[in-house]
Amino acid sequence: MRITTLIENTQDKNERLKYEHGLSMFIEMENCNILFDTGKTGDFIENAEKLKVNLKNTDILVLSHAHYDHCGGVKRLLETYDIKPKLIISEYFFEKSNKYHYSDGKLKSDFSGEMGYKYIGIDFDKQYIDNKNVPINFIKDNIFKINDNAFLFSNFNRYYPFEKINENMKIRYNDKYEVDMFEDEIALGIKTEKGLVVILGCAHPGFLNMINTISERTGEEVIGVIGGTHLIEADDDRIKESINYLNALDIEILGLSHCTGEKAIKMFDENCKGSFINRTGTVLNLI
Repeated sequence: MRITTLIENTQDKNERLKYEHGLSMFIEMENCNILFDTGKTGDFIENAEKLKVNLKNTDILVLSHAHYDHCGGVKRLLETYDIKPKLIISEYFFEKSNKYHYSDGKLKSDFSGEMGYKYIGIDFDKQYIDNKNVPINFIKDNIFKINDNAFLFSNFNRYYPFEKINENMKIRYNDKYEVDMFEDEIALGIKTEKGLVVILGCAHPGFLNMINTISERTGEEVIGVIGGTHLIEADDDRIKESINYLNALDIEILGLSHCTGEKAIKMFDENCKGSFINRTGTVLNLI
């Protein structure tokens, strides 16, 4: 099995690929290729060509949640290639897609800096997908089996009070804004000889909550975590709690990126084995 990070916030070391505030990974397995998220702009397509990843061979498209930086390349993908991959999303994906971020004008990040509400949801609806004749599987159960070695997880339990939901993330219903509880968030688990490698989009429900839920439901040991953990706004105490948890699990692969934040990545790198920046162009081979 091979995991290629097609686009991410951090540029590749050779500086030949495009990078952006977004995430997209391609997972090649025997008899099944999974595209996990599509970044912000669709530039992952050009990177895939340079990395010799054939997106025409995409069997399954997984969208971790309905944010622009994970779903922004969907339309470009479907309009560039004549493909009809099975789309797998949460049952809440379209229902909870009218997403906004509120900023008081003080925070500086990709979707803040200007006071008020900014739309951060998706630029397509179910009708667009239907018109492209792309089949949709809506995840309703806690575990959705793709094949013997790949599973999707949803409906995560909340174990750790320090993994708080960001109250500036909102869903708009008519003229009312409510805190987004990210019921639409899903994660991918890849089964290896040693245990599960968990692929995360942003882990808005809390990445420790997600890991613990997955481990409890499957009875499998989680030996790897790859993707975004949304610790960019976390204080040192929360990051330290996360480090202690991961070290207790004896995680072997820790490729964190995207919304993890530079401070958290540095602290993980200094305190956790197997830690690395899962930057644009990273290729991992799993057994």
